[in-house]
Formats: sequence, C-alpha cells, structure tokens
Amino acid sequence: MKVNVIISPEVHEAYAEIHTDKMTEEIGRIVDMLSTEAAPVTARAGEELVVLKPEDIYMVRVENGDTVIYGEKRSFRSAKRLYELASQLGNKFMQISKSTLINLSYMDSIEPGFSGTLLLKLKNGSKDYVSRKYLPEFKKYLGL
Repeated sequence: MKVNVIISPEVHEAYAEIHTDKMTEEIGRIVDMLSTEAAPVTARAGEELVVLKPEDIYMVRVENGDTVIYGEKRSFRSAKRLYELASQLGNKFMQISKSTLINLSYMDSIEPGFSGTLLLKLKNGSKDYVSRKYLPEFKKYLGL
C-alpha cells in the first residue's frame, strides 16, 4: 500500500483519506485503527486513584473476580469488566484468553504451550497463554 504524509501549517487537525477501488479486509483494519481513540483508564493502587494512559498498560487480567491492570512495575485494580476495558483501550490491545487482554506493543517473546496454545511473554516479565479460541486471530496479527 502506498502511503503519503503531507505536512501543512494550514491543517489544524490531522485527518486521513484512503483512495481505493474496493473495500478490503486490510483497509477495514486500517480504518478501525485510525478511527479508534483510546481513552485513559482510572484504577486503584491501594487507596490511591490513578489515571493510566493506554501506553502505560501492559496487560489486563481477571484474577479471582477482580480486574487487575499490569503496568511496567506496578499493578492496579479496576472496577470495570474486561470487555469494557477492551473497548476503552482501543486497537493496540488484543484479547488472548477469556480473562486476559494484552498491549500488542509490549510483546517480548512467544513459546509453544500445552495443547496447541502459545505462551506469550511481555517486556515487563508478565506472561499468559493465548488460548485456542483466540489463537487464529493472534496468529493472523503476527502474519503466521
């Protein structure tokens, strides 16, 4: 795909135009990516209420009924459900199991797991399995 970026002092808000002869899956993904704006997330660290930007979040996991948000070095608790955070965080996040969302920007390595799963390791040391249900979409993202 050919991409042009034009910088002009007359443009006050960035916008994108796509010229194509037909709508394809790739163009649909690009439109979704460009049109989704991730919103900040509020979470608790003890008694402290913290505002997290999506780029501060490595992984979100449901543990014993609580939604836990993992940052680089700290973890936080959220009152929101996993599906609510998935829609709020935008397209840089992918669900890899029934209980886990990961920030795709922070993937470090992938190892074969048990029963056809993959073990995904993040740059902060967090890890979780990509379940078989979510594996096809994950492999598609990786181009496998």
